[in-house]
Amino acid sequence: MLKRNLLALGLAVLAGPVLAKGLDITVAGEANGTIHIELLDDVAPKHVEQITALAAEGAYDGVVFHRVIEGFMAQTGDVQFGRMGDGFDMRRAGMGGSDREDLPAEFSDESFDRGVVGMARSMDPNSANSQFFIMFAPAPHLNGQYTVVGRVTEGMDVVDTIKRGTGGNGAVIGEPDVMTKVVVTE
Repeated sequence: MLKRNLLALGLAVLAGPVLAKGLDITVAGEANGTIHIELLDDVAPKHVEQITALAAEGAYDGVVFHRVIEGFMAQTGDVQFGRMGDGFDMRRAGMGGSDREDLPAEFSDESFDRGVVGMARSMDPNSANSQFFIMFAPAPHLNGQYTVVGRVTEGMDVVDTIKRGTGGNGAVIGEPDVMTKVVVTE
């Protein structure tokens, strides 16, 4: 019995990070559908805690994808300036965060591969707050520089159809795609 339990423990360790919580993101616009993200709370517990708290409060509902770069990533999560509605100004989307504290970096050995979700930040590694991005393609230059918080496990076809931005910074012009509803899953 002990040998079997040790073998199971060894297999669990080899399997990689435990995927505990997740997010279901309903997207509308050029992309329509649901994206499921498994969150890596054993890799970035403080970041996962913040994202799930914001999602549970409904803070991400109605927030646009404001920066989308073909072959790189789609960024969203500005709960301060990125929410559609009265007074919304697309030029300000991406400039804010939430009323919560910025987070200290939780860098890991996780690679920024296709479908990986990372936390956006300023030049300060300890400035992540509410914004996150989903990778269209691998970007090894981000490894160890940004906090990985999860992976898309369903809906990459939806991610692939998110409206692209223009120019070097990928700013979305006109009608952006929007996260209409973000729900925490167990």
